[in-house]
Order: sequence, then structure tokens, then C-alpha cells
Amino acid sequence: MTATTALLFLIVLLASYLRRCSALPGRVLIIGGSPLARQLVAEFTTRRHVSHSVAAVVDDAGNPDPATGPEATAPVARLRPIIDQFRPDRIVVALDDRRGRLPMRELLDATVDGVVVEDGVACYERLTGKIAIEALTPSGLIGSPAFRKSHFDLACGHVISLVLAAAALVVLAPVFAVVALLIKLDSRGPVFFVHDRIGLRGRRFKLLKFRTMSPAAGPTSEWARDNGHRITRLGRWLRKYRIDELPQLINVVRGELNLIGPRPHPVSNFKLFAQTIPFYSLRAVVRPGLTGWAQVRQGYANSLEEETEKMRYDLYYIKHMSAWLDLRILLTTVRIVLSGHESLDPVAGLEVGTCRTSLALVGARVKK
Repeated sequence: MTATTALLFLIVLLASYLRRCSALPGRVLIIGGSPLARQLVAEFTTRRHVSHSVAAVVDDAGNPDPATGPEATAPVARLRPIIDQFRPDRIVVALDDRRGRLPMRELLDATVDGVVVEDGVACYERLTGKIAIEALTPSGLIGSPAFRKSHFDLACGHVISLVLAAAALVVLAPVFAVVALLIKLDSRGPVFFVHDRIGLRGRRFKLLKFRTMSPAAGPTSEWARDNGHRITRLGRWLRKYRIDELPQLINVVRGELNLIGPRPHPVSNFKLFAQTIPFYSLRAVVRPGLTGWAQVRQGYANSLEEETEKMRYDLYYIKHMSAWLDLRILLTTVRIVLSGHESLDPVAGLEVGTCRTSLALVGARVKK
């Protein structure tokens, strides 16, 4: 690791630490009994670096919910006295249908009193670093500027990727030669594994990797779990430290990849994913990457459900992509490579946080 990389790495860690220390613990009031509301309760309760705790959940019916506890649920008609009693620092609105149900007067009064009022979807993004696909609507996406990337921004990111990848290829040329020799000595077959993938705007291209498996005798599954028996002795080591991915620097120089972006999926899986994963086509609006937000947060996917989960992270990256996020992903990738772990998920780092952990779900009885 160069001195410059080490310095950038320390800057990212310090910024993350200061961001978490800047917020004081507080109470959250959640409005809604939707699946999103229940998920938010779980996120506030289980995430180690979230300082806010749930004081009460307000729903139209006021029915007890096993997910929140019988004493934490109250009808929305009593929102004003509930706010007065619990004095929350933040109110999160997670109603399924807001037409005629949103208590605007009470929320405006709370805002005047200094309470932060936040949309449930935005809160979920901040806590988890991913997007709640189920809460998205086509009309909302079409009108959202966050998913429309300018040609200038995309071009700048690609130029930076080209320069860095070209420099890395020159520096790593001896490593390529040594790995190629070891692969030939370890098992029969070619040095490189070439695979058809889907790239920017749905275009196909040939992805390069160092071969880590014995050649298949016939058609095989694309899931990693179904091919573990074919991994060679050297291949396990190459995969552990992500050395098998280095030839994709050539894909970057050829303009097919960026250093950072959603990982390109196999052509053979494209039709299945497009039919079953909501808003899957949005991945094609940006150039895929050698590493990405979903990779450092979750790692490999071994089922359609896990691919859907990674899609939530990919959409978050597309919506929030920036030089700062790219740098963070790049440095986290370095940590993963050096540690030999599959991913480093635990903290979103973008949530309301503090140096302390205060996660107890506060159940308080509301007099009716």
C-alpha cells in the first residue's frame, strides 16, 4: 500500500468516525404499520452504530404488532399527545397510502418545535446503504433526477478509471506473468477465463479473469455455490485475495468497465433477472465496475433472493454515485483484499450515528 493510499484510507476512517460522533442519541417515532415501518424498527434496533431508539409506533388502527411490542403501538389520531409525551427527536413517516391519512398539521407543528420529520424510504436508505425496491414506483423513478446521470459526470469517472487502470497494468505486469505461470503449473486449461457479460446500455462484452476452476465438461450453473468442487488449489487462493479479478483492468482500458460500478452480470442470467428483479434495467444506465457498493456490502450472491438484495445496493450506488462514494468503495475493497474476507458489511456509515450504541426498543404505554 502506497503512502498516498494509506493517507486516503485514514482520511475516510476519520471522516466516518467524526460523522458518527457528531450526533447525540435520541428517540424516534415511526408513523405507519407497513412492512417498511416494521423493517425500520428492526434496523433501528439491530444496527450497532445507530444511536436513535424507537420510542413508539403510530398506526391508523393502533393494533398491537409483535414486531414492535404491544405497548409501543398507538392510533394516529393521538399523534399530538404522543409527541408531547415522548418528545421524539425524529419522526419517520412510513405509511403505505398517505392520501388523506397524513397528519400534516401535527407534523408541521413538530417541525416548528425542532423535530426532524423524515420520509421512511429516505430513512431506510440512510440506515442501510440500500434502496427499498418495494417502495419505489415507476412514476417516482421517471421524475427523479437522481437516476439521470449527466454525460459529463459519467465521462469524468470513466477517464479517471482509464488512467488508473492503465497505470496499474504497467505496475502489475510482473504479477500477471507470475500468476499466469502458476496457473499453467497448477492445472490444465487456459490462463484466462473469458465470460460474456452485460455492460453499459445492455451491450455484451467479454469479461476477463484468471482461471480459478477446472474446465467444465458441459453446461454449468452460474451460481458460485454450484461450482465449488471445480475450484483449483491455486484458484482458492486467487479468489480469496481477489487476484483473479486483476485481468479486468484490461476491460477497463478497453472501455467496457469502470473501476467502480455495479458488477456486470452473465448474459445467461440477464433474462431471468430482468423478469424477476424490480427495476433491474436501471443497472444499465451506468458503466459496470471491477468492484462496487454491492460487492463491499454483501459479497457473492448464490440465489435469486441474494441477487435481489444486491440490486438494492446497486440502485443506491446509481442514485448517490459520487467521487467520495467511489473513493470509499475503492478503499473498502483494498481492506477486503488485504483481509481475505468476502465483504465488509456491518456499518452503512451514512446513517444517524454516534460513538455509542443505544438500541433498546423503548416500549411506552400510551393512555387512550
